[in-house]
Amino acid sequence: MKNFPKQYIKGNIYVATACNILLMMAIYMLSRFVFYWVNISFFPDITFSEMLTICLGGLKFDLSAVLYTNLLYLLLMIVPFPFRYNEKYQKTAKWIFIITNGIALIANCVDMIYFKFTTRRTTLSVFSEFEHEGNLGKIFLDGAIQYWYVVLFGLAILAMLYFLYYQPKFKTTGKKTVFYYIRNTIAFVVICVLVVGGLRGGLGTAVRPITLSNANQYVDKSIESAIVLNTPFCIYRTAGVTKYKNPNYFKTEDELESVCTPVIQPHPTGEFKNLNVVVFILESFSKEFVGELNKDLDGGNYKGYTPFLDSLIREGFTYEYTFATGRKSIDAMPSILSSIPAFYEPYILTPYAAANNISGIAGELNNKGYYTAFFHGAPNGSMGFQAFAKASGFKDYYGLDEYMDKANGFDGTWAIWDEEFFQFYAHKMSTFKQPFMTALFSATSHHPFKIPERYKTIFPEEGGHEIHKCIRYTDYSIRRFFETASKQPWFKNTLFVFTADHTNALTRKEYLTDAGHYKVPIVFYQPDSNLKGRIKGIAQQTDIMPTVLGYLNYDKPFVSFGHDLLDPNYNEHYAINFNNQVFQYFKGDYMFLFDGKQIISVYDFVNDIYLKNNLKDRYPELQADAEKHIKAIVQQYIERILSNNLCLVHDKN
Repeated sequence: MKNFPKQYIKGNIYVATACNILLMMAIYMLSRFVFYWVNISFFPDITFSEMLTICLGGLKFDLSAVLYTNLLYLLLMIVPFPFRYNEKYQKTAKWIFIITNGIALIANCVDMIYFKFTTRRTTLSVFSEFEHEGNLGKIFLDGAIQYWYVVLFGLAILAMLYFLYYQPKFKTTGKKTVFYYIRNTIAFVVICVLVVGGLRGGLGTAVRPITLSNANQYVDKSIESAIVLNTPFCIYRTAGVTKYKNPNYFKTEDELESVCTPVIQPHPTGEFKNLNVVVFILESFSKEFVGELNKDLDGGNYKGYTPFLDSLIREGFTYEYTFATGRKSIDAMPSILSSIPAFYEPYILTPYAAANNISGIAGELNNKGYYTAFFHGAPNGSMGFQAFAKASGFKDYYGLDEYMDKANGFDGTWAIWDEEFFQFYAHKMSTFKQPFMTALFSATSHHPFKIPERYKTIFPEEGGHEIHKCIRYTDYSIRRFFETASKQPWFKNTLFVFTADHTNALTRKEYLTDAGHYKVPIVFYQPDSNLKGRIKGIAQQTDIMPTVLGYLNYDKPFVSFGHDLLDPNYNEHYAINFNNQVFQYFKGDYMFLFDGKQIISVYDFVNDIYLKNNLKDRYPELQADAEKHIKAIVQQYIERILSNNLCLVHDKN
């Protein structure tokens, strides 16, 4: 009798199948705890009761992911025919179970690491994001070495799949009766109905299939939804799904335009300035790293890691609260250079990017006779930058293929070292006819966070994260660039813009919030000019394009989801980004969270920097105005992306 439970399990195909599904559920829950532990710095305030709610909510998403992954396995196990008892058939089913679940669980493990760089669960768009990268093998190997404990966990759960799998064993039986087929057909139908319910997150016509955004109902902060979710679910639920359906918040075009219009009608205050424009997009330069932008930290003693950029900020122009639009490099390119936000997924990865006409700083300045070029030291085609640069109006592209001294400049993994490539950038611009507009995307402050061997003692490990030495090195590379550029005839006739693509490797509690994850520097600098100051207000990456064009006294209308930061007649500055299926909208002192239907949270992000106190419904007029504006921005974006109306001149430059 003592062997009865085990014998019953192995002798009943339905019980054995249920045990294997429960095994997967247990592994997913274990993975949730490991995910939390690996990324605990992003979730500093979760209490036991909150974690319990997260775990209970996560069961629904785990079950859906497990069922999606095991649809073939389940079908093999529940078909109401006797051949399923064949030993070879069962061994085949076992390996299908191990392989499909193994792939899903490894994806979940990889996201434990990748989350550190995106602060969101990975969706299907990741395959498009990295499809042009030729060095992924080395990147994964470096990551596996650095995060060896995640690799060990991955191997452990694969072993669990193999050794804890229950493979039913049956005695040879004779011909099946009609009652066998009736009984097992009923079981087949019932299980199919239950599986459909599990996939959808419930049964009944009132239950809508669960999506990524449903995770927010179990958390107080949108970033915490990443613990509720799992990566396989996010990949499955974004397959073949488009968010680009007109929400019709506003029924008439006039009503929509009265709230928000992205068509900028310039009001130049003088003759057009034929200034050169140079835009630095600095990889992972979180605002946290910039000493000059954190004078209040550590009692005024915080130094940061950017002494040279600090010196430019003191002589330049910026705003107090400056935000990125997204959390990936491919979010940043459209936002910074074309004033296109990053809603739902990066614009570059949308199905509309290939066919839609867009413009940008380069495209608009081509109308004024500028020469335009984009620079990135990685292999040409990396991250889709080259394609976007061309689409937005850049006439030429300079990447690894154009860099002459690859043997002495390549970092061995990703791109040309910043110092060498910045020098190449400075000298190459000296060959361009003025006026020109160029942009450079830096590379060294990217994982695996290495610097040239010759600087190991000059920029040692410090500050609690290996990125900090890279930030110091890139800041030094900017200094060296300016030493070279300042000797060139074009230098004083140039407007420089500095920003980051996104934040990364945040360590300070002040920045480990849903607001802090989007704080990047946005700085304008022109040598020997009056472009100076620091305004206590809000700015975002999509403001860069209209600010540059406004500063030059550009006189043609254009489409922009930002505004001129130097326009004295505009005082409604805001920032908006999309974080874990929730829109974050910043205006005044407040941060409003909108889930696509309504405002779900309000925080005083200026005075309540840790976002502890939800002020929802405390200020109904502000909340109503914010919700109305968010809806208008989102609808304008979707309507324009669907109708190929993201620029006014429908000719690709």
